Amino acid sequence: MTTPGEILQRYRIRPDKRRGQSFLTDLNTIHKIAAAGKITREDLVVEIGAGFGVLTGNIAQRAGRLIAVEIDLKLVGILQKELAQCKQVEVFSGDILKFDFSCISKQYKSKIKVVGNIPYNISSPVVFHLLAHRRVIRDFTLMLQKEVVERLVSAPGRKSYGVPSVLLQMYADMKKLFDVPPGCFYPAPKITSSVMQGKFLEEPRFALEDEKLFNRLVRASFAQRRKMLANNLKQAAFLKELGEEDITSALRQAGIDGKRRGETLSVEEFGALSNFLKNQLTNRG
Repeated sequence: MTTPGEILQRYRIRPDKRRGQSFLTDLNTIHKIAAAGKITREDLVVEIGAGFGVLTGNIAQRAGRLIAVEIDLKLVGILQKELAQCKQVEVFSGDILKFDFSCISKQYKSKIKVVGNIPYNISSPVVFHLLAHRRVIRDFTLMLQKEVVERLVSAPGRKSYGVPSVLLQMYADMKKLFDVPPGCFYPAPKITSSVMQGKFLEEPRFALEDEKLFNRLVRASFAQRRKMLANNLKQAAFLKELGEEDITSALRQAGIDGKRRGETLSVEEFGALSNFLKNQLTNRG
């Protein structure tokens, strides 16, 4: 088996700092990530940021169909050469943030498993892109900056709990799997990475009257973290039709003290408040 180091030397690969490239080279970690995905011959898999293919090759041994997405044209060429014998692998050259998961799911008549080592500079956009395509994605196993993973799996009341925590946890069950130290990469980053796994729910964790309103509510609630929830909501543009009494009434109906801060509310409390605010807006209309 060709090692990551041998591939790096063979093609004289130099990481692109502009893209935040840092290649995973530790074979043990590569095996752990591939195994964590619990991939079978029945699965359609999309790998984000395939790089020069060390994780790709491992996944290919398990998957029925694998689409390896890579934006760097030089690395795309390397992937095509290294994986030429893997007929179940398709190399896709392009930006993952423009990748149409729904189209691929329809084409292969299957939900998708997503695996990837995500560049730190696009971590949040990638997570929200997956969220937007949640109906066609079965689950995801991602390596991200440790702090990002801690935010995504965080519980209410913690400093790390915020907008991404609430929005993702409304639609997915998530857990952190393990940390990956800097020495497992080339070049070694200055921070620790973590691997997390998520499984999208068939329906939101709490029945929502209006998902867009829920999204706006969550973002408004964390607009100024030090402010009381009621004050943040009074300043929210999407609630300008409502008066102070309407907002207070919605909070009371949801059983939430307006003096609390947004970071103390559970996902379910955000869902309930969203529905009561929707009712207030509908009655106004």
